[in-house]
Amino acid sequence: MKFHWSDTQTPCATAILDPMNTPSKNRQYRAVLGWLAMLMSIATSGFAQTGADEFAACTARFKEEAASAGISAAVANDVLDNVQWVSRVIELDRQQPEFTTTFPDYYRKRVSDTRVEKGRAMLIEHGALLQSVSDRYGVPPHYLVAFWGLETNFGGYLGKMPIPDSLATLACDQRRSKFFTAELINAMRIIEAGDVSRESMTGSWAGAMGHVQFMPSAFLNYAVDGDGDGRRDLWGSIPDAMSSAGNFLNSLGWEPGLRWGREVIVPPGFDYAQATRKVKKPLREWSAAGVTDAFGKSLPAIDLPASILVPGGAAGPAFAVYANFDVIMRWNRSEFYAISVGRLADRIAGAGGLTQPPPEDGLHLSRDMVMTLQTQLNQLGFDTGKPDGIFGSGTRRALRAYQSANNLTADGYPSRQMLDAVAASASR
Repeated sequence: MKFHWSDTQTPCATAILDPMNTPSKNRQYRAVLGWLAMLMSIATSGFAQTGADEFAACTARFKEEAASAGISAAVANDVLDNVQWVSRVIELDRQQPEFTTTFPDYYRKRVSDTRVEKGRAMLIEHGALLQSVSDRYGVPPHYLVAFWGLETNFGGYLGKMPIPDSLATLACDQRRSKFFTAELINAMRIIEAGDVSRESMTGSWAGAMGHVQFMPSAFLNYAVDGDGDGRRDLWGSIPDAMSSAGNFLNSLGWEPGLRWGREVIVPPGFDYAQATRKVKKPLREWSAAGVTDAFGKSLPAIDLPASILVPGGAAGPAFAVYANFDVIMRWNRSEFYAISVGRLADRIAGAGGLTQPPPEDGLHLSRDMVMTLQTQLNQLGFDTGKPDGIFGSGTRRALRAYQSANNLTADGYPSRQMLDAVAASASR
């Protein structure tokens, strides 16, 4: 079931009047347009009502699921009788920056000098708290602050969307209905437990909440009472938020004493087909193959498993990433996000900028652009799967295969020039 309530605008009626016609003909045009406007109004009204009825039927089914999950009728009715469909949530779901922009633009906006300076100030201001969380869960303070900075700009913006509205909207949409239905049920469990009221449960369009933007399932499983007041308050308590983040990362498998990764330099002639998380080699093997640290010095000759990533293509920075990078990706399944968290943590701890900055080509990938690219690659015999408008790992692999087949640098980077090249190949 998909609703598109925003697609109901009528065209500007005066746009089809002919100023060269006589007044009588224009009166005839206006009469016809008036009749068409009436029909459009009826159709629009009927469509909106049908959509409202479908949403009401959808949320009514959630009451049955809530009852089966042990949620009290009082809580289920209070939540589900007050939820509203929010078309903007669906629009944002289709425009997630991890899938609609290239690495340069994504990275520059998130690892900015301003955010680094703020993070360093937060590291000092909350030093005692962060160290106590680190002692308990094994996650260094600068990483906790980096997650906090990426998620809500250190609490500067927690989101204002009513969480039940966001979750109900996404649960009634086909794309990930099962996942968001479960999260909606979990949100009701949180309300029933008394951690937060329905009215105060606000956050992001996708249902993430509080200083560190936990989904309801993460809240139930990993949120802890860090300040000892008997409640898990991720909105108003920084001790609760930081303790919960530490507990979550520890539970995801964080390895104390291991960094996320590091910037590296790959040698001339490097095989970019190896630049993927699916290829893991001991650091000593990468070093033997000519990969150095960011300053051209040899990497440690140790057996630490690592993958090489080049998110900005061959012209951008390269990174060797370790097991804690995979932990970050269990928090958010985006390589861009995980690199940004790692690099922000490094900068907060005192590191400088990248020695090889991202390329200037920060192309914004609209959904239509990616759909077109996927369709063209499929047409050329490079399988991206069913076109979905999301530039994920499958599309990157297909683009690499195209580049390799055409004797191009197979870095999988969707620059403007590469999109044009694929389009030209597809039009032959």
